[in-house]
Amino acid sequence: MNIQLSDHFTMGRLLRFTLPSIVMMVCTSIYSVVDGLFVANIVGSDALASINIVMPLFLVLGAFGFMLGTGGSAEVAKTMGEGRDEDAKSYFTNLTLAVAVLGVALTLGTVFFIRPISYLLGASDRLIDYCVVYGIICLIGNIPYMLQAFFQAFFITAEKPRLGMLLTIASGLTNMVLDWLFIAVLGWGIAGAAAATSIGCAVGGFLPLIYFARKNSSRLQFVRPKLHWRMLGHSAVNGSSEMVSNASRALTTFLFNIQLMRLVGEDGVSAITVMQYVNFVFIAVMIGFSVGVAPVVGFHYGAKNTDELKGLFRRCMTFIVASCVGVFVLSEAVAYPLINIFTDHASLFEMTLYGFRIFALSFLVVGVNIFASAFFTALCNGLVSAGISFARTIVFEAGAVLLLPIAFDLNGVWMALPVAEGLALLVSVGCLIFFRKRYQYA
Repeated sequence: MNIQLSDHFTMGRLLRFTLPSIVMMVCTSIYSVVDGLFVANIVGSDALASINIVMPLFLVLGAFGFMLGTGGSAEVAKTMGEGRDEDAKSYFTNLTLAVAVLGVALTLGTVFFIRPISYLLGASDRLIDYCVVYGIICLIGNIPYMLQAFFQAFFITAEKPRLGMLLTIASGLTNMVLDWLFIAVLGWGIAGAAAATSIGCAVGGFLPLIYFARKNSSRLQFVRPKLHWRMLGHSAVNGSSEMVSNASRALTTFLFNIQLMRLVGEDGVSAITVMQYVNFVFIAVMIGFSVGVAPVVGFHYGAKNTDELKGLFRRCMTFIVASCVGVFVLSEAVAYPLINIFTDHASLFEMTLYGFRIFALSFLVVGVNIFASAFFTALCNGLVSAGISFARTIVFEAGAVLLLPIAFDLNGVWMALPVAEGLALLVSVGCLIFFRKRYQYA
């Protein structure tokens, strides 16, 4: 039976509705890991480090798609909750065009400057050629990458989370198969990895255009374009937390790379790249759940169903806290074999494993911070959501990466994430308590 946003959500129904989003994020993280495995084991650790060097650029560019996807889907879900379905379709069309135009502008504004950008991001002469090749090919695929990030949120709002999940799986499988073909069979090296990624994004970014352009069984489809400047502004502000989160990930990735290049060189960048791949796998459950539940929260907020909001909040917090504990235990149990598949270099393996054991302490609290930011986005309070993301990443994480190595050397780098997430937890819980009466969710 198809679950609708207007339904009453028991814990079982909530989990069934968010399961496709969770699977979608977990699959995305696994595909990223497979991508890294092909590069690390066939092309080499320098190529893997090069990907991490240029990754901040793509995090910033993709952030615009996430911003309008999450912020816009909350606005559209709220509009649907108010009973204005035709306005919701018009808003959705407007937002899709905005993402496409932004994608073209951002690609043209960066593709010709990839070499100086790579040096600016910390590339050494040893890594620069890898960075340039990977960067140019991935920038060609930037528009579908932004659209894919945008549509991931809107398939949930359209009450078609399973279709969104299937497209994400198709995109990832395409990436994996082409990784094998381009890297292992044809020997294209890092260029093959970039081409596989771009083509995979095209599956998840362009096929939804065809689906929503035709009459379909979802609650959304494209209509005659009409500009809604105020709605675009509200969506951008509301999704600013996701923008801040992705842009700050770019900043902290850059800072991690700079610190590790200073302390241990290219091997340190390879180690943090592996740790970030593994980290994404473990937090994917909490990200997927938070993304999946956001349109439900937005709908019932727009419909002023305060009793339903209270039940949703209580069940969400129960799931998130349980997930934090479960993910931490699992990460400690499988860290050795998981990291071992990335490298057979003994010293690099030992450094990565040791660092990850410390890194993994962040899993105990990260879910609450992820959920709190997504929850306020769903309530159309982008400023609070952005404030949580800003404090969590730019203030605490960037600050920890800069300051802790002064006292603890390399250990300070590994400690940065758990310290930052612990401090961010105080902000998240404070906001959830402070705003509970305004939004009547607790």
